[in-house]
Amino acid sequence: MAKLRAAILGYGTVGQGIYRILQDKREELQRSLGLDIEVGAILVNDLEKPRPATPGVLITDKFDDILAIPGLQVVFEAIVGEDPAYGYLCQAIDKGCHVITANKVMFSRYHIDLHERAKSKGVYIGYEATTAGGVPVIKTLKNLLQVNTVHRIQGILNGTSNYILTSMRTDNSAFDAALRDAQALGYAEADPYNDVSGMDAFHKLMILSALAFDKQPERSEVDVRGIDTITLEDVQRAQSEGLRYRHVAEIVQHPDGRLEASVGPQLVGPDHPLYAIEGVNNAVAVDTNYIGTLTLVGPGAGMYPTASVMVEDYAEIIGKRAGFMISI
Repeated sequence: MAKLRAAILGYGTVGQGIYRILQDKREELQRSLGLDIEVGAILVNDLEKPRPATPGVLITDKFDDILAIPGLQVVFEAIVGEDPAYGYLCQAIDKGCHVITANKVMFSRYHIDLHERAKSKGVYIGYEATTAGGVPVIKTLKNLLQVNTVHRIQGILNGTSNYILTSMRTDNSAFDAALRDAQALGYAEADPYNDVSGMDAFHKLMILSALAFDKQPERSEVDVRGIDTITLEDVQRAQSEGLRYRHVAEIVQHPDGRLEASVGPQLVGPDHPLYAIEGVNNAVAVDTNYIGTLTLVGPGAGMYPTASVMVEDYAEIIGKRAGFMISI
């Protein structure tokens, strides 16, 4: 059986999830793809940091070691920030590797550039994991866009903010208390700025914009607001009126082609597609010309939701190359 060599960039929560799923699903993937995927190396920042065992896999802090893997065909990227991730993926693509990323900050800025580079090299980019975790919004949008025109996208794209707003309403918790609870449960980072400020949702919205409209609004023109100014009294007042606060990322394409985007708290009623989305779930509502409004709901983050869609991207890429579709 032919062997496919892979590398993982970053071995935090998501990187570990990718490795585990590739090991757990190895025989299944062999049967469905007719290939044996082998992780040749994992790139880390700190060689001395304790981490789960990976028998037979090179652990390195040098990207040149990754590029030197004989027959390297796919790179899973799960590191944080724009640099050096963007440079690493450019080098991998130039080497003729497919790349699969979960890096929303980097990909929101370099989405179009990376796709053009990949097209010129005849390779694919998988990026389902950049947006809404385990919710298959990228695959769904790609399918919709073959026939439909998208007019508007609204989403709850950050599970931490949604958890906090839900907790404030259902448990009568103040913002600070709900945030501490989210941190204790592992839903929020020690520094929760990106989640509660709206920046995390903003990056994801830019990725959806590039896919749905083949362009992005000027970043400086997008109104981005967080949830940290919402008080318990605000939430209680809304509830008494039959309304709920949702942290909504929204983009609309006007008839003249102009894009208008925003991220911030909105009050929604029972007839709104995001009204019933609770806890750490993400949701994306897509308004189209033929289907109407389609809403996708699911877990937005975590080791296995994110890692699993990255492995699914891999299976889809290999299936495309071979001329068939794979589901795992």
